[in-house]
Amino acid sequence: MPHVLVLKPIHPDAIALLEASGCTVEVLHDLSWPVMAEALPRAEAIIVRLHPIGEREVAAAPRLRVVARHGAGHDTVDEAALTRRGVLLTVTPFANSDSVAEHTILLMLACARHLPENHARVVSGRWGAEAPRIGVEIGTRTLLVIGFGRSGQRVARIARGFGTRVLVHDRAEKAPAIEAAGCIPAPDLWAALPQADIVSLHCPATEATRGMVNPRFLAAMKPGAMLVNTARGSLLDEGAVAAALHAGRLAGAGLDVFSEEPLPPTNPLLSAPNVVLTPHVAAGGAEAMRNMAMHAAEAVLSVFAGRPDPAVVVNRGLLVRPRA
Repeated sequence: MPHVLVLKPIHPDAIALLEASGCTVEVLHDLSWPVMAEALPRAEAIIVRLHPIGEREVAAAPRLRVVARHGAGHDTVDEAALTRRGVLLTVTPFANSDSVAEHTILLMLACARHLPENHARVVSGRWGAEAPRIGVEIGTRTLLVIGFGRSGQRVARIARGFGTRVLVHDRAEKAPAIEAAGCIPAPDLWAALPQADIVSLHCPATEATRGMVNPRFLAAMKPGAMLVNTARGSLLDEGAVAAALHAGRLAGAGLDVFSEEPLPPTNPLLSAPNVVLTPHVAAGGAEAMRNMAMHAAEAVLSVFAGRPDPAVVVNRGLLVRPRA
């Protein structure tokens, strides 16, 4: 029976699916290296959330056939190391876009209406002691969505429901799809940034996008605009974002992902004003968590059956040649 190693608990329905399909399942709660090193030699598949999988882990798992990411991104997994060994890498691109999009809108609204500050005023007894900060309606503003994948598309659709004018920038040529969604294509990012009251990031983590929100990017934004990131922490130069918040260049930022997680106490965003921080939970709605677990389990089973789904395989080059 194929053995599946699950790094941290996932939805029990996915465990039940694997076991009903003839797999043995081992769930690791402790991901320290001694525990991992003892378990990895048994693994023919790994289902992983955010724990890094690199050369060391791959070398310790000689029977490994597939690593299934419990999520849409894969920047914590060494794709090259897997590919060299002929191990497939899968993701769950269809599972959590609704959850991410709703959380994105939540962060926009929290920034636009100064939610943390107003909550603090009530609980600290300062309700009538000072004039409240006046918020804005996002329906009267322009939103720039950067990245028009599933989450970006869903954010644009929800925002348009508020009446928001939506610009979309995507590295791929997607103008027909953008226009069909009732949005405005913005092929020139630098021309679009000064128009946007809110910028929302929905890009993958790649060398091309690493640190894209840097001093030049922030200087090009409209003064007093807001920034939202539910994509990947590596997209931001966090020091530059914190400095822009302190200077008032940014009116607010809603951030769910960070370059180092958990957020260390030295991160400059922790002391920045007008920022709303959440602990990488945008994709963590109850429905999305079950969907991601089930889709990851289904990807593993498809590999064991010899029928991997190209739509969820990252290193698709392995599908056209024999695997090691």
